[in-house]
Amino acid sequence: METPCIKTCTLDPASGLCAGCGRTLDEIADWANFSDAERRLVMAELPARMKKLKPD
Repeated sequence: METPCIKTCTLDPASGLCAGCGRTLDEIADWANFSDAERRLVMAELPARMKKLKPD
């Protein structure tokens, strides 16, 4: 199963996103239960989320 986890699990308090992968706590908790399509949808959103967490 593909996962964006990089083992840097730190929650950003302002956004509620993991600073390592960009997922929400609910997405992390339910990741194994998501369908492939659901995981692909989240994975497609992660680059934009991470850019908001770490602006250039």
